[in-house]
Amino acid sequence: MTLIVFWRKQKAAIAGFHPLHQALIHQQGFSVSLRPADWNALIASLAQHHAHVRRRRWGLPDRVPAVLVPMLRVLMEDMTGKGVLSVAADLRGPGTPEKQGPQVQLPVRRPVRSVTQWFAVDPWLRMRAELRDGSVLELAVTDRVRYRKVHKVNPRGKHKTKTKTKTVRRIAVTRRTAKGAPVQRPGTPPPPWIRVRLKNGERTVITAVAKIPAGDDRSLPEHILHVSTETFRWTRRTR
Repeated sequence: MTLIVFWRKQKAAIAGFHPLHQALIHQQGFSVSLRPADWNALIASLAQHHAHVRRRRWGLPDRVPAVLVPMLRVLMEDMTGKGVLSVAADLRGPGTPEKQGPQVQLPVRRPVRSVTQWFAVDPWLRMRAELRDGSVLELAVTDRVRYRKVHKVNPRGKHKTKTKTKTVRRIAVTRRTAKGAPVQRPGTPPPPWIRVRLKNGERTVITAVAKIPAGDDRSLPEHILHVSTETFRWTRRTR
């Protein structure tokens, strides 16, 4: 009875959270455009989560405090109060059926009996921010996961099945400069793991793309900022 009462209190606390906070709990994602003041209201709500909710079933996805909140804070630092920040977050993971591709059988040699391979593409974060200098910054994080299910039989006739995964993370950042903003080539090239493309026009479009091994998500905001920096090195900072 005590446990049921405790869960009821947690449900009541969740009902009082920000609507997008509730979406992260129940749907593990959302897609919405808001101004900084509204995003700050969400961040304040998320900060109260662990004080009121203990049940694992109602926990936040790990990427919320590790990636989403830090990136919201960073982008809002370069925005005015009237700017719009759009976010599409899908934190269900690559195991979601619609993210997985067809399975294929690979050639094998004994003692391996079969190897089944398939890929999952997980575009789990997209953000678009209207910055105070008149430019627009868009970023996307996509994980491409390779699965290999190996069926092996040892000399004693024992069957073993193991699934191995390898994830490559793609970070893409695009910045559309303000109309007529001057562009100049940086004095040094980008790091070898970042590719930069430039498209001239009334609003110059600078795109930086990097592929990295997927690691600890807590280091991801730093990687995103490294890639984003390359789109700013082509223009001079203005006050």
